[in-house]
Amino acid sequence: MKKYIAAIVLLVCSTLGAQVQFEARVSKSTLGLNERLRIDFMMNVDGDNFVQPSFDGFRIVAGPSQQVSQSWVNGRSSFEKAYSYILLPNKKGTLVIKSAAIEYNGQIYKTAPVKINVTDAQEQPRDPNDSPISADENLYLVADVSKANPYVNEPTTVVYKLYFANIGISNFRELSKPKYNDFWSQNIEIKQLVAEEGQFKGQNYRYIVLKKVVLYPQKSGRLKIEPLSLEIDVQLPTNRRDMFGRMVLTETSKRVSAGGKTINVKPLPEAGKPENFNGAVGNFDFKVMPSKTNLKHGESLDLVVSVTGKGNLKLFTLPKPVVPNALEMYDAVHSEDISTPLSGMAGKSSDSYTIIPQYRGNYPVKPMEFSYFDLSSGTYKTIKSPEVMINVLDGPTPADSTTTDGNKNKIVVEEFKTIKSKTNLVIIDKEGFFGSNLFIGLLLLPFLLVPIIILFKKKKEAMDGDVSGNRIRMNNRLAKKYLSEAKKQINNKELFYIALEKAMHNFLKAKLHIETSEMSKNNIQELLLSRNAKPEAVNDFIALTENCEVARYAPSSSVTIQQDFDKAVFIISELEKQIA
Repeated sequence: MKKYIAAIVLLVCSTLGAQVQFEARVSKSTLGLNERLRIDFMMNVDGDNFVQPSFDGFRIVAGPSQQVSQSWVNGRSSFEKAYSYILLPNKKGTLVIKSAAIEYNGQIYKTAPVKINVTDAQEQPRDPNDSPISADENLYLVADVSKANPYVNEPTTVVYKLYFANIGISNFRELSKPKYNDFWSQNIEIKQLVAEEGQFKGQNYRYIVLKKVVLYPQKSGRLKIEPLSLEIDVQLPTNRRDMFGRMVLTETSKRVSAGGKTINVKPLPEAGKPENFNGAVGNFDFKVMPSKTNLKHGESLDLVVSVTGKGNLKLFTLPKPVVPNALEMYDAVHSEDISTPLSGMAGKSSDSYTIIPQYRGNYPVKPMEFSYFDLSSGTYKTIKSPEVMINVLDGPTPADSTTTDGNKNKIVVEEFKTIKSKTNLVIIDKEGFFGSNLFIGLLLLPFLLVPIIILFKKKKEAMDGDVSGNRIRMNNRLAKKYLSEAKKQINNKELFYIALEKAMHNFLKAKLHIETSEMSKNNIQELLLSRNAKPEAVNDFIALTENCEVARYAPSSSVTIQQDFDKAVFIISELEKQIA
């Protein structure tokens, strides 16, 4: 009996000893924003397929590192395996490190979530051998705004400078990028970072220009610029020396922010605003130049409407010429030669119209006007181009016939045919209605309509029962409707891109037999490729669909909108041909 009891005890002990333990251990549960946290995921078995948590709210400084230990004590073995990380918190508050997981003997084991309380940055204890120099007093990120109170569409610049003194800096990482909502923005490329000497807070500092941006406010009021935040690796000097007498540096990281900026944008004055003003702000010259004024029948000329100068050249449309009906004018070809330095956009924007005359004669192109708001004088100015006279030397005349009187050619337009002076009246024999062909046809018509009505009814019942087909036909109609709606709204950017996006989505629903909930990028790409669509057309379709949401809030010219519409028609047409 005692033997059985001993065996049961040994069996229970071995079962308890074989119990899997998997837990998360942290170096501290409360730490400052500038302090580091060590977390170890410990297990007493050799688990496989370790899955780390996402570490939301933390940045991984080091890890994972793996340690394995095994020992024998008094004839009993112990095993321990650990995955270790060094973390740095990104924000204050209560952060939760979620469960990690391993697999052992076909079972999944998870750690319990760990709560960490992150407080304000803590003052670090100083080594008596270190110097009192700190990064807090010697490192600053500043955003210099050139104009804090500009007009709408007047350029203002933001230059981000990093000032430092008595310390070394190396790498830096963007924690948050600045956002320029309600601005048209243009980044100016900085090819190489160069340290310069300058004054900051009345002291001598070295500084590096990290980023330059030109902004054009698109509406009036208090517009906010979100801050730029960086994490920078710095080297601080100490009071210690190495064996060669050189100063020993200690490395750490420092977070700096330029802080948010608010720009008060003034609206353009209403007093004196011309009716044809369309948003041009700056200092411009306006010209209308024909490639030639004398031409023969069948020849063409180019009429170039251009604006040159300094201002928001990409943010307004050029006026359109008005020509007589005898001149056939094609859509404009837009071109730009614009540079954007720190002072703002400068260069030339032009529209070139091809004109082909239909008849011989002299045809005037009416004078054109271009209005803009002049920043230097604070007033509106209007430039008027001279009238352009186009002389067509030969070819047909607008009249159908001409007569001559010996000295001059006189044009006579034959608007009516010659009125006949005599008529030939013919007697019409009127037959009776009853017994006529019309009477018999009307009598038999109801009997002929009965089978047609029956066939129509059956076809309608079949169509009503075809739920999938009805949905496809409805989506096809919606795609055509929204494409038509997009074309109507081509002068209203936001409504245009909403209609264009709906048209493309309904096209997908009709062709791929899917619902809105299934319209993920990967699913669309996989379905289109499986239906023999070409990869180039699929990529163009997805890129244009994603661009519709962004373009609704980004500044766009009428030329860009027209190009997006033409691209959508082309892509849908190509996919219609390719999809099996």
